[in-house]
Amino acid sequence: MRQVAFILALLTLGQASAANLTVFAAASLTDAFTELGQAFDAKTGNKTIFQFAGSQALRTQLENGAKADVYASANAAQYTPLVDKGLVTPGQAFVSNKLTVIAPRNNPRVARLPDLAAPGVKLVIADRNVPVGDYTRRMLAAIDRSGTYGKDFSAHVLKNVVSEEPNVRQVALKVQLGEADAAVVYVTDVTPALRPSVRVIALPTRFNQSATYPIGVLKGSANPQAAQAFVQYVLSPEGQQILKKWGFQAPR
Repeated sequence: MRQVAFILALLTLGQASAANLTVFAAASLTDAFTELGQAFDAKTGNKTIFQFAGSQALRTQLENGAKADVYASANAAQYTPLVDKGLVTPGQAFVSNKLTVIAPRNNPRVARLPDLAAPGVKLVIADRNVPVGDYTRRMLAAIDRSGTYGKDFSAHVLKNVVSEEPNVRQVALKVQLGEADAAVVYVTDVTPALRPSVRVIALPTRFNQSATYPIGVLKGSANPQAAQAFVQYVLSPEGQQILKKWGFQAPR
């Protein structure tokens, strides 16, 4: 009840003095945060503008002086350094995510996980500095440790990589355009717009990776109270319901 009262107080404050907010958010949050931002603005009278990109790219922009009010990253590795530099408040985990493999619906080359290592397969993943790229490599390492598909499975898979993208939406787009036989993305990237053109190849739980997303207010925010109101709305039952609608899970 105390949290609900706090959120209501902040939302009321927003209505009294509407603010322009800039939210830097991981590319995988594009659809969910767009809807969430519209709902937040309708309640508060604020105007929220989003900058979606790879978490690593957003971190670099903030380190180089870019102005924003809120930062939502797809992992702690791209968030914590900003806390250490005094640029953002300690992050609050607000959702988690999982990996999946996608392939073009009319392309039969990849039907099972072992097919990723088949000679000639064109695989697209994210760069290792992108959170989903890091999680992808952790997933492959877990498969290697298990020995399920042979000790050199990850080496064969990585040999098939034809492109390493700067964010997860670019990875998914390569498959949608038919430029790859398969890709590794988050389950939330299989959006209603993408679903008709791809097949989903689920990853066994023992190999999958749980991605935890932190969010917080930038120390240099011009509208810290409104920024905190946005964060609290993301954490609220209503905000969480919107995130769940787009496939995100509760934070772990």
